[in-house]
Amino acid sequence: MKVVGFCGYSGSGKTTLVEQLVARLRLAGHRVSVVKHAHHSFDIDQPGKDSHRHRAAGAYEVVIASNRRLAKIREFDVEAEPGPHQLIAELSHPDWVLVEGFKQADLLKIEVWRAATGQRVQYPHDPFVVAIATDSPNALPHPTALPVLDLNNADAIAAWLLGQSQRHVYRSPYEADNEAAFLPAAADAEPARGAGATARRLDAAG
Repeated sequence: MKVVGFCGYSGSGKTTLVEQLVARLRLAGHRVSVVKHAHHSFDIDQPGKDSHRHRAAGAYEVVIASNRRLAKIREFDVEAEPGPHQLIAELSHPDWVLVEGFKQADLLKIEVWRAATGQRVQYPHDPFVVAIATDSPNALPHPTALPVLDLNNADAIAAWLLGQSQRHVYRSPYEADNEAAFLPAAADAEPARGAGATARRLDAAG
């Protein structure tokens, strides 16, 4: 199982990119799951449905299944904030897991950034960011040796991920022999003199 995170502020295009990558990875023959951080008020159930009635009656978990899909809804007795590793543990061993949100997670991540949002970047202080997907490569505020990917070219980003697949092999930190599973890889190059230089170097490499 390979895992990659996507971090970035609201409006950066994370959800659109993840949606596009799900489709492209599936076309490449991979089974893909998504883990997404949501606001506390989200709900996938509807009042009046049997499952909602069971929850309202006090059920801790409700599992619903048909011949096409399965859903599990769990109510917390006290407020909790499951981390991405806990949520990944709920999955049925797909080929790829795309994790949207969880900015501070100890997972290798692609930062999604648009200059037009006016938001700050994460990559200078987060060693788990391994690439930047942006539509504004020349506007990146800090020099970087990280790969700079074209946010508007999901095919190229999917190809880059598949080429990096062994780097993203997941080992649960809950396993005793995996304490160092999520230590970030050291940069293998000095920072370029400018973000635009990184983008041009990648364009030249195809």
